[in-house]
Amino acid sequence: MARNRPTVADLRALKGKRQLSKLRVTTLEEAEAAERAGIDLLSVTYGLMLDKRFRDAAPTCFAVPGDEYGMMGATTDEVLRTAVRLKAASADAVYCSASAQTIRRLADERIPVCGHVGLIPTHSTWTGGFRAVGKTAETAELVWRQVKELEAAGAFAAEIEVVPAEVATAISKRTPLVLISMGAGAGCDAQYLFAEDVLGLNRGHTPRHAKVYRNLAAENDRIQQERIAAFREYAADIASGAYPAAGHAVGIDAEEMRRFEAFLAQQP
Repeated sequence: MARNRPTVADLRALKGKRQLSKLRVTTLEEAEAAERAGIDLLSVTYGLMLDKRFRDAAPTCFAVPGDEYGMMGATTDEVLRTAVRLKAASADAVYCSASAQTIRRLADERIPVCGHVGLIPTHSTWTGGFRAVGKTAETAELVWRQVKELEAAGAFAAEIEVVPAEVATAISKRTPLVLISMGAGAGCDAQYLFAEDVLGLNRGHTPRHAKVYRNLAAENDRIQQERIAAFREYAADIASGAYPAAGHAVGIDAEEMRRFEAFLAQQP
């Protein structure tokens, strides 16, 4: 059954009714796979969002371009210019972990904004590094204040990352924001994982909240070994004279060749 790409209004209307699925994808192949699998929301790189082939690959996924480090050091005007360009390229919203002032500026221009609360990678130094936020009443209140600040700034959604499930659930029930859980339990409005974790492509640290569904790293290793073997055989064939063979070359009629050789013989 065909589906339409959801709007911000659609996502808000689904709050509390069903869990949405969200993936971070970085290639057209991953975007197409997500589309065909029925994934609701995609986090995408700026480059992928600006690729004219993206909407052919994922016509009905709600796309939120978000580059964790792309806005570092950017002024509000620079963020706005980037957001306008992304929206023109069919982005449905933009991810922004900048100040409330910047988010408010985007919202004033009617650009849907997805913010970030809890563990915010670009600002993690303020909460003790890459660790859970909200495990004490004091830090849980911090997450609550972050959510209220995003509400006031005009964001429509927020990623809530590595926050105790009980805290995230309690907050989700008390905010109109569409809360997107990354390691914050099932009491939010959407679940979010990176495609590299789902596919088993992450060769580094695997987050506690990640779930691996395939082992494509092993398959990629196998394919790489096949590449090396094929290239080695190709080089050996060149060295031995096995390549190119007669079947790999274009022929010429014998009489035409004789005429050409006669021409060459007359050249100085």
